[in-house]
Amino acid sequence: MRTLLASLRVLDAGDADSAGIGRMYADLGADVLKVEPPGGTADREARPAIAGSSIAFAVHNANKRSVVLDPQSPADRTRFADLLADADIVVDSGPRSRLEAFGLPQATVATRWPHLVVLSVSDFGATGPRAAWRATDPVLYALSTALSRSGPTTGQPVLPPVGLASGTAAVQAAWAALVAHFHRLRGGHGEHIDFARFEAVVQALDPPFGSEGQAAVGRKHSAELWRGRPRNQQIYPIFGCADGHVRICLLSARQWRGMWRWLGEPERFADPSFETIAARYAASEALNAAIAELFASRSVAELVEQGQARGVPIAAVLTPAEALRCEHFRAVGALSVIEPVAGRQLDVPAGPFVVDGEHVGYRRPAPTPGDAESDWRATRSVAAAARDRPLRPFDGMRILDLGVIVAGGELGRLFADLGAEVIKVESAAYPDGLRQTAPGQPMSRSWALTHRNEYSLGLDLRHPAGADVFAGLVAGADAVFANFKPGTLDALGFSYDRLRTLNPRIVLAESSAFGATGPWSARMGYGPLVRASTGITRLWSDGTADSADATPFDATTIFPDHVAARITAIAALAALIDRDHSGTGAHVHISQAEAAVNQLAVTYVAQAARAAGLPVDEDDGVHGVHPCAGDDEWCVVSMRTAADRAAAAGVVGSAEPAAISAWTSRRDKNEVAETMQAAGVPAAPMHRAADVLADPQVRHRALFSEMTHPLFAVAMPTETGPARYRHIPPADLRPAPMPGEHTREICQKVLGLDVAEVDRLIAEGGLFTTAGRP
Repeated sequence: MRTLLASLRVLDAGDADSAGIGRMYADLGADVLKVEPPGGTADREARPAIAGSSIAFAVHNANKRSVVLDPQSPADRTRFADLLADADIVVDSGPRSRLEAFGLPQATVATRWPHLVVLSVSDFGATGPRAAWRATDPVLYALSTALSRSGPTTGQPVLPPVGLASGTAAVQAAWAALVAHFHRLRGGHGEHIDFARFEAVVQALDPPFGSEGQAAVGRKHSAELWRGRPRNQQIYPIFGCADGHVRICLLSARQWRGMWRWLGEPERFADPSFETIAARYAASEALNAAIAELFASRSVAELVEQGQARGVPIAAVLTPAEALRCEHFRAVGALSVIEPVAGRQLDVPAGPFVVDGEHVGYRRPAPTPGDAESDWRATRSVAAAARDRPLRPFDGMRILDLGVIVAGGELGRLFADLGAEVIKVESAAYPDGLRQTAPGQPMSRSWALTHRNEYSLGLDLRHPAGADVFAGLVAGADAVFANFKPGTLDALGFSYDRLRTLNPRIVLAESSAFGATGPWSARMGYGPLVRASTGITRLWSDGTADSADATPFDATTIFPDHVAARITAIAALAALIDRDHSGTGAHVHISQAEAAVNQLAVTYVAQAARAAGLPVDEDDGVHGVHPCAGDDEWCVVSMRTAADRAAAAGVVGSAEPAAISAWTSRRDKNEVAETMQAAGVPAAPMHRAADVLADPQVRHRALFSEMTHPLFAVAMPTETGPARYRHIPPADLRPAPMPGEHTREICQKVLGLDVAEVDRLIAEGGLFTTAGRP
């Protein structure tokens, strides 16, 4: 098993909210040493639990080692300081900082050991009017706009599954800290990262401003943002069949023609206008009735097989327990086995990383308290000389970006924002879906927000001359990014073996719906089908995952695209770090389905345990969505413990949901949140996109900057970095390019081709260019 981060030393001094960060590093081979107090951390008993052992602790602390240190012991305080002195990254989190418990405030640590990356994780950040607020996943859904897009067109919103927000924040934090570590290795400073989980969820779950975010909620600027509720929740319909349910996702004209032939080519749907999504949606009642009749008597397996054969995107709608039992996940090595109770085994998600064709996740269970000697096993990397210090972590790095739509587009942007020269390779015959615009509009907002700071090369990989140009670029590149259907890059003549022949140090980072291998790898995969196949659709509903008649409300989310892009970025950066030791590149591949399952691993393990008849101690937290004064205004109140329920009762007079709703319905949503938070109860107003821009915490911490583009009359709000760094500057905001805008510049400056040669390649069809922006 290749361990890309074998040189990384991580001191995990955090609590449950940050445990997943170290798990990702440990999966990639880092030496992660968890610091616990005498007797072990209280997180070991958190619910849900199996026979008294916390599922979350078991999932998020696998592959780590544990050292027990007592802050009251002078010897242990000295040993803790020694570990910090030799660590690369320290993770600290929770209302009570463990660093401070050892007499070492975070700012002091960052100053005393300037090589160290100090990742300080909190709910809302260390500063601002809401710095003292407490968050739960439902609170983060409310504030980030995810709740406002989940649920029926009218009436009470529906909470997304608990775990997605925490998982998203952990991925963003892992990315932010690994970036800072890479910067330090290149001669930069260490870092003190003031990381807010709220900001991470706003940026990376279902961003209100970003790739596809504006398409979901947008108008021209914040004052015109849609404030209503979702209008297209059932745009990806689900149909009952003989033994379950299936979902279809008809997008292209070709897919519709396959569905029409499957229906028997009915005359009433023969008009060519049905090749458009708008026409099909307008006739959805009659069309869905016809499909329902066709599907009703057939089995799930039969429908999925026939649909895939006809080019109709279709998937089974599974429960989490059913998803874990699927042969696909077992065949590709995406599952590991744990034994929570003597003699009883459970399948658990192994982790999302695949390196050189092999899963590199779960290797050993979460440690017992103090299972390790308090020393480092990893040999730490030596940083470059300070004179080589780059301004941004990826300055001087060149990436060839073949990625498309959201997951692919986000991956390139993450590197471009931090200094990499990202060359977006565009095809005239197969333009990126984010290039789609309304008539008369030269560029979509999604493209402008996703591809800022990048360069566009118009190139046909299927043309021999275009392939030759690409091969020349590979020879001098650091990485190639792609998210084609598995096998596409090979068919184009650029398999990883070919890329490695051209450049032994190249890193190939790919993602796909279901992974590069296995029974599902060739399936057409869109987000709605990934969610259906993995059990998330059943979880994201107005019922339980086992309730077959619950209505799903996951149609307007883009999950897991954004988080899958960041997981791919972590794997790619880990490969680049390893390359500096080994001298060779690597091939990393992320399955969106596996990324999704691992985000909700705690829920999946709990479901599997219940299905196996194991005793599960349930989490007794109550998370309610309550009406507030005003038109369609709502808030979330989370009562995690008996103490929260007592505090809520002290405010309202009762902790019963009906009593809380009666109290909130007469009050402004912000007043409700302020009052509950002051009493120590996590609560939040439900935000729409415009509310996020006006949020006092967002404004205080300057989460968004105004990005201008010559093709847009109004500036667009956009993020400028993955977290609040001390030394790494915010991203530049160079305007996103038109197709092929930099073709000539790249060919001349990077490859040394003269004007005549470039003209010839354009004339032959290997390259194309545009005039660029006005």
